[in-house]
Amino acid sequence: MMTTIETVVVETSSLGDRSYLAHDGQVALVVDPQRDIDRILALAGRLGVRVTHVAETHLHNDYVSGGLAMARLTGAAYLVAAADEVAFDRVPVSDGDEMALSPSMRLSVVATPGHTFHHLSYVLGGPDGPMGVFTGGSLLFGTTGRTDLLGAQHAHALAQHQHASVRRLADLLPDGTQIWPTHGFGSFCSATQTDASSSTIGRERGANPALRLEADDFVTQTLAGLDAYPAYYAHMGARNTAGADLVDLTPVRRADAAGLRARIDAGEWVVDLRSRKAFTQRHLAGTLSFGLDGPMSTWLGWMAPWGAPITLLGESAEQVAAAQRELARIGIDRPAAAATGTPEQWAGGDGTRLGELTVATFAELAAVRDGRNARDLPAPDVVLDVRLRNEWRAGHIDGATHIPLPELPHRLAEIPDGTVWVHCGSGYRAAAASSLLARAGRRVVHIDDNYSQAAESGLTVEETS
Repeated sequence: MMTTIETVVVETSSLGDRSYLAHDGQVALVVDPQRDIDRILALAGRLGVRVTHVAETHLHNDYVSGGLAMARLTGAAYLVAAADEVAFDRVPVSDGDEMALSPSMRLSVVATPGHTFHHLSYVLGGPDGPMGVFTGGSLLFGTTGRTDLLGAQHAHALAQHQHASVRRLADLLPDGTQIWPTHGFGSFCSATQTDASSSTIGRERGANPALRLEADDFVTQTLAGLDAYPAYYAHMGARNTAGADLVDLTPVRRADAAGLRARIDAGEWVVDLRSRKAFTQRHLAGTLSFGLDGPMSTWLGWMAPWGAPITLLGESAEQVAAAQRELARIGIDRPAAAATGTPEQWAGGDGTRLGELTVATFAELAAVRDGRNARDLPAPDVVLDVRLRNEWRAGHIDGATHIPLPELPHRLAEIPDGTVWVHCGSGYRAAAASSLLARAGRRVVHIDDNYSQAAESGLTVEETS
């Protein structure tokens, strides 16, 4: 009877990452698990397989790993690069190591430095040879992992390593070998973004810059394309080096209206998880919009001071629990408090504590600038663009002020007086920025629109040379 080997993707779309469970119907290998390992344990249970090995491609910079906790809970061998100095017991592995996971599955270790100095890839082999390679932050779909997360001083050398590592994988493996990367689906660990959902070594030969460009050109292109990455990354490497234990996802303490008022008055981060549309229509004054329908944990984790108390407001306990899980993945383990219900309930019936935001489109901005104002919108004294620097350089509205969203909490005083119209690329980041400005007492108009509509609406768009 032939054994079928299957690799199952466990998606964490909010962070742009993937974990994997590869199995033969009996035993399983887990690669790069996220902090909330209950998802993978439940998957293993549904499949009826036993996790015998857990492998890390690298010490992650964008999330807290669940690998150590999973290995301890299941008794699995925990494979971590021998060259990485860590504070826990593991099975140290290095380039060229091979192991039998089962009679039908083999794992080969390939050193692929670039994303980090000690990065590894793992080739999964079956009875007929290589099936796929778990590439972590090395070879991604149409791109590679970024090379500056260990500091700008290492970015050039790591980019050179990255080029060599990708070419080594392409030389080692047949064209039909599947590529199973951890990053590259919206993760800031990726050098560039791609819409691809799968790929092979053969497909990458004609598409990946590391395989199309010579080393010097690849390094130049890679370094030129890098932009800012979340501030919380600074804490992830240390946490993963120390080793994270099981996460506590039990409900946090509840805050009543008086407690919420006290937290807001103290300047704490009280976060509204509802959609930005719901927030603009009615919200508790002083709260901040980070809707769970977008990359909440990335932007909130980037902007909130590390270790600061965070209170979550949701329509339901399920919404709060989902946000708590997302935050735990980046090391924000226990929110300070939470509340569910409606803004009216959070305000304790005090209507003076409720707020709303004016919403507009790029077409309406163009109309107001041209003296056409059908909705009697307040004229803009400032048009604030909160996109990242590479987005701004690619094109921006003439006369706009640029402050990237992650910098906004510390640069509010730089924004000129008057009414501020705020935009980003699609509306999500502009909602967060608008709520920050409203909390600071500014008059705000939230442009909830796709940036592609700016030029089509007649606004002059300029490029930064």
